[in-house]
Amino acid sequence: MKKIEMYTSDTCPNCTKLKEYLNQNNIEYIEYNISKSSEHKRNLIKEGFLSVPVMKIDEDYVLGFDVPRIKQLLNI
Repeated sequence: MKKIEMYTSDTCPNCTKLKEYLNQNNIEYIEYNISKSSEHKRNLIKEGFLSVPVMKIDEDYVLGFDVPRIKQLLNI
């Protein structure tokens, strides 16, 4: 099983859509909400990203709500 980590914020509509998509498809993930943790925000910036959602699937990143890329990386 692939490790899925996701950076989100409380005010991001695409974050909500992405979480709904993952939940509907029974895809487990770890969520890091940058609205609630400055440490997670610093980690996101350290990875080179300034916007959310950002998913890390194993070692690959997906910026935004990019379903084709997510399906490709998850082989679904």
